[in-house]
Amino acid sequence: MAGFILVLVFARLFLKPLKVVMKLVLNTVLGALVLLLANWIGGLFGFRIAFNVYTSFIVGVLGIPGFILLVILKLLFGTV
Repeated sequence: MAGFILVLVFARLFLKPLKVVMKLVLNTVLGALVLLLANWIGGLFGFRIAFNVYTSFIVGVLGIPGFILLVILKLLFGTV
């Protein structure tokens, strides 16, 4: 019985950080897809945001506010 409880405790300790990492990876991939879609539509109007690890990470972590941040930075400074 004690061994079973020990296994459950270790499973909880290792699964929680794994869930956080998987959520971060999923959000980053979704951010990359949003950037690709925005570049595809924005390309028709001459508006493009650089597609790289940093921009997809920003959109992945911050979500829609991160995308809006990148658009504002692009409009203000012309570099993103």
